[in-house]
This record gives sequence, C-alpha cells and structure tokens, in this order.
Amino acid sequence: MDFAFTQEQQLVSDMVSAFARDVLLPKYAHWDRTGELPRDQFLKMSEIGLLGLRVPEGHGGQNLDAVTAGIAMEAAARGDFNCCYAILIACFAGELLGRHGEEAVQSEWLPAMALGEKIICTCLTEPQSGSDAAGIRTRAVRDGDDYLISGEKASITLVTAGDAGIVFAKTAPDAGARGVTAFLVPFDLPGVTRSVYSDLGSRGIARGSLFLDEVRVPSRNRIGDEGGGFSKVMQAFDYTRALIGLMCIGAAQASMDETVGYLKDRRSFGQPLPHYQGVSFPIADWAAKLEMARWLCFRTLWLRDQNLPHTAEAAMCKMQCPDIAVGAIHECLLLHGHYGYTKDYAHEQRLRDVIGQQIADGTTQIQKLIVAREIFGRNFV
Repeated sequence: MDFAFTQEQQLVSDMVSAFARDVLLPKYAHWDRTGELPRDQFLKMSEIGLLGLRVPEGHGGQNLDAVTAGIAMEAAARGDFNCCYAILIACFAGELLGRHGEEAVQSEWLPAMALGEKIICTCLTEPQSGSDAAGIRTRAVRDGDDYLISGEKASITLVTAGDAGIVFAKTAPDAGARGVTAFLVPFDLPGVTRSVYSDLGSRGIARGSLFLDEVRVPSRNRIGDEGGGFSKVMQAFDYTRALIGLMCIGAAQASMDETVGYLKDRRSFGQPLPHYQGVSFPIADWAAKLEMARWLCFRTLWLRDQNLPHTAEAAMCKMQCPDIAVGAIHECLLLHGHYGYTKDYAHEQRLRDVIGQQIADGTTQIQKLIVAREIFGRNFV
C-alpha cells in the first residue's frame, strides 16, 4: 500500500492549490453576492487544464487518472466550491462522451469544453423522479435518422449557461432501466427552453429546469446504444460521487485552515484560544473525520483506476462526505463567535453551498440503500 502522491500528482496539487488561493478564492463571494456566472473563472480554469481532466488527449484534454483528477478537485474546492461544478460536469461529459460518443460529436464538443468555450450539462433528474433515475418520463421517439425528444429535466447545474446537455430519455418506455438512452442535445435547437431557480446557496451556478418539446436530435448524437444509458450513468456516478466527496472536503478544509489561523491570533483570559479544550478539541475531532473521508475518496478513485468494483465505496463517499463537511464548516462558523455569523468570513457561504450536496446526485438515504444492496445483495434489499 502506498499513501503518497507521485511526483506528478504533487505537482498537480501544488499548481491547483496556488491557483485556487490566488485566482478562485478572492472572487468566491462575488458570484454569491451578484448571482453572476463565473465565466471568466472557467476560462482561467481551462488554461491550467481543469476542464479537460478526463477528456481524451486526442480531443484536447489530459485524460488524467481518476486519483489525480480527484487531487485537482479537492485543491480547487479550497478556493471556490461552486467553480468546481464546472470541473465536475466536464469530468462527467468527458467520461461519457469520450468513451461512448460518435467521433464527429466528440470532435465538435470535447475540445471546446476543455477550452472553456462550451458547457455540457448533465440532464438526468426530473421533477417526479429525483431518486428514481430509472423512472424518468422524458421520451425519445425515433423519426427516420433523428429522434424527437420531449420532457422536463430538473435541478440541472449551469443549465441557463450551458451550450448542450447529456439528456437521458426513454426510448423503450416499458423497459424500465433498460429503456433509458443518452443523447447529446444542443440547447440552441428549436423546442428547448430553460428556467433558473432562486437557491439558498451555490447562486453562481445557474441551477434550473430544462424543457424539451419535440426537440429533433440526429441519431449520431446518441451516446452508446439504445437502452444503454442507465448503466452508463450509474458507472459515471461511481466516479463523480468520489469527486463530490473531495469537493466537499476541500471546502471544509479551507474553513478549517482559516479557523486555525484565526484562533491562534485570539486570546481570552490571558491565554490563546487554542489553550482551551472547548476550542481545540472540536478542531481535532473534525480534522480526524475529514482525513478519514479524504482517504475513502482517494481509495474509491484508486479502485476505479484499477478497474475494480467501487460502487459501494462511491456511495459511501457521497453518503458521508457532505455531512462531515457541513458539520466541520458549521463548527468553524461557531468558533468565530458572532463574527462567524456575518458575511465578513466565508463560512456562512460555504455552509449554504455545501448543504446542496446533501441532496444533489443522490441523497444520503439513496446512498445507504446502495451500500446495503452491495453488502446484502439485490435479492435482500
């Protein structure tokens, strides 16, 4: 067993950490206060390769191993949690489109995505089937060499800023999970409309709904075979759930580091605040939990790189990491006293932002179901 980063991985960590500190963190609050989309930040992220982490090299990406991509994700999240959504959906699209898309479609979209010129959203969730991914109602009906797609997608990250989406639709409505097919749908096609939500946190990522009214999509935009979409998205989730875990850990670690510095500079009754166990012990508790969660995520990504099963481990990452991160950030806010309740510090925003991941991409309850199913077997759970 080797728990050390390689020389290349350490270079990636150092480079992205410096970028997060110098470029992302100074504007983290700006997007929350204004609701503006951080497009300039996305372009800067693309310049150091963050939007091409899992894009094939032949299409302008780095095609890094999963562990190295996770290292980059955690480092970036210490600067701006919300900008990491651009990395997350680019990794999802790079995985799915890069492995299963038609060459012509890959050539058109993947290089532009890696350069930050195009955004490809993930469009799975629907209003009535957030947790039941196989129960989607969006339909794709074959019409000659095209498909006509109709339906509604909900909770789509960067939907109003996106240029296209990987849309999951039923091509065989009565076939359950085996009837789900994936398509690359440009958002400038006739019949596509979008709306944005007013959210508690993550206000700069333009989360909203996508509406499709008989949108005509050429068959070359189908990703993989008909009926193969559900298995592909589940395999991609096994990857992105570990990345989400590291996103949350990165944000929490930023608050922890800031809080340690703050506490060292504060005194009470003639003693530095860390002298008191009521102050230092909570930091010790959350540091231990974050460290355990971090290595669970890296082990999950290592398993993926080795082509070993990791469905349960990925679900554990999503089940535990957002909760741990929210708890750590909340503790940091409290340790700042009344100042922590102001917008002068980033903790209140990180708390609002990270809470979203206790819901998105599969709730804690769904992750527990997945883990239990992997332990007991599908016939028992």
